[in-house]
Amino acid sequence: MQLRTVPQAPERAPEPRLLLPGPFRVAGAAVLAGCAVTPVLAAWLAGRGRPGWLDSVADPRILAALSRFPLLLHWLPKFGTLKPVTLMTLALALAFVAARRWPGAVLAIVAVPIASGLTEYVLKPYVGTALLGQSFPSGHATCLFALAAIWAIFLLDPARHRVPRALRLVLMLLGLLLAAAVGAVMIAIRAHTLTDVVAGTAVGTGVALACALSLDLIASRGRRGRAARPAPSR
Repeated sequence: MQLRTVPQAPERAPEPRLLLPGPFRVAGAAVLAGCAVTPVLAAWLAGRGRPGWLDSVADPRILAALSRFPLLLHWLPKFGTLKPVTLMTLALALAFVAARRWPGAVLAIVAVPIASGLTEYVLKPYVGTALLGQSFPSGHATCLFALAAIWAIFLLDPARHRVPRALRLVLMLLGLLLAAAVGAVMIAIRAHTLTDVVAGTAVGTGVALACALSLDLIASRGRRGRAARPAPSR
């Protein structure tokens, strides 16, 4: 008597843990679109060698509000320099590694240098200096908001139920608050104008989101490719 073998269904590849899962992907794409437009608008509003009307209105108010905190004016700009940015980038990469989210580690290591390089070697010399006659956009804002965006992406993961949602939201806001505070202080010490900081914010956030969406696309296509392969015969 022959036993009939029942064909086994092909094994499904495990669902990849995306950096921007579900509805966050749509929201991230929408924010990315806004980040692409914002530097152009900021450059249009910026002055040519001197503050534009927006900077002329906003910058003195920011200076007046922060001039009462000399310690902040002294210490906060240091967060946007090379060594602290490098340490924060490595810390984020290690946090992703500890959570076994390897694309996140790649995101941290890749996105911050790309954002910084885009600002320092493309936008500043060819837009800021050549067209506007000023330091546009802010490198401090670029790096800090890229880090804040990556930090927020790390905390978005819905699989991390060990951290309550309210606490994750607070931690996200703290990261954004630090980035915004550094940007405001750069205005207060007259190293940058508001339009410089706004453009840097958009560049840093936009590059981080673009890298995250690209890594998710690569992960999704890799899964579909593995699923399309025929199962090995047994």
